[in-house]
Amino acid sequence: MSNDYSPRPEHKFSFGLWTVGWLGIDPFGVATREPMDPVHAVERLASLGAWGVSFHDDDLIPFGADDAERSNRIAAFRKALDASGLVVPMATTNLFTHPVFKDGAFTANDRDIRRFALRKVLRNLDLAAELGAKTYVLWGGREGSESPVAKDVRAALDRYAEGLNVLCAYVREQGYDIRFAIEPKPNEPRGDILLPTIGHALAFITELADPEIVGLNPEVGHEQMAGLSVVHGYAQALWHGKLFHLDLNGQTGPRYDQDLRFGNGDVKSAFLLVDLLEGAGYDGARHFDFKPARTEDEDGVWAAAAGCMKNYLIFKERAAAFRADPEVAAALAATRVAELSEPTLAAGESLTALRTEEFDPEAAAKRGKGVELLDQLALEHLFGVR
Repeated sequence: MSNDYSPRPEHKFSFGLWTVGWLGIDPFGVATREPMDPVHAVERLASLGAWGVSFHDDDLIPFGADDAERSNRIAAFRKALDASGLVVPMATTNLFTHPVFKDGAFTANDRDIRRFALRKVLRNLDLAAELGAKTYVLWGGREGSESPVAKDVRAALDRYAEGLNVLCAYVREQGYDIRFAIEPKPNEPRGDILLPTIGHALAFITELADPEIVGLNPEVGHEQMAGLSVVHGYAQALWHGKLFHLDLNGQTGPRYDQDLRFGNGDVKSAFLLVDLLEGAGYDGARHFDFKPARTEDEDGVWAAAAGCMKNYLIFKERAAAFRADPEVAAALAATRVAELSEPTLAAGESLTALRTEEFDPEAAAKRGKGVELLDQLALEHLFGVR
């Protein structure tokens, strides 16, 4: 077991400005920390070994800022990036904080609000391209309702698709090397959010005019809020070739969105998710979308950020040891996991051969699968006792 869990650029760890800069506000309490200067955030993240930083437009430039303030803030941010070596792998737009978006952005009933939302995204897309972002995340946190009577869901999906189609066309016209990634979430802050899960978003993408440049940005906690398997969801996104970006954090089951640091909460799912990503050769950003506990001062913020990266590297080491263990290899063989990769029908095999094949279902039903042993071995590697 290694004792060196130092993050390096090749690990591609990134954080949103809104994560380390979270003020500690919740529905029952005001801020417990002061606002953080984006330049300071960049400098501290770089000192911890992070590779990238992402942002909403309003994280960097206050809503309603004039052109002079906008230019000054962008210049300071760019200078900090150049000095630190951090990159901007992803950007996004805040379409949920300002009261104007209380009934949605792309799917607001009000046409003028929908048009304003598009302008807001288009402007930040230009900045994202200038800063070199390759992915643009779209989280429709206000795209939903508390009462289906107040929202024509079919019309809302038409407008949602229209918005994506406009943005895709704009990226193509401008020649930007940017892909879009939809971030699903089942609820909160709305009672019900459109495109609540990975499966919903995948189906939606097939109806778009330019589905090639639209994929997913799944988040650990969001899938678990719906009681779904994170590993299965991310695996399906990979299977479709749509895992364009991802958010890592911690969650303890289907409750409110906890946004714990990665590794806190459902530890086993976090371990198996890292095993999946590393085994599949995922080469995108390992982006942490978490909220440092509101109990913490700034030192606690950086301890949590460092913990996210360290935990990923621990899980990565443990997953490699698990896959290299001869006993695990034997257990995998006993469960016939590799056999699942074999086509059920051989190339050129006729259905006649299939229909005439002899098979003893009673004997097959008596086979033990060895799952308990295999799963226990995974836990022992996770626990670090093997």
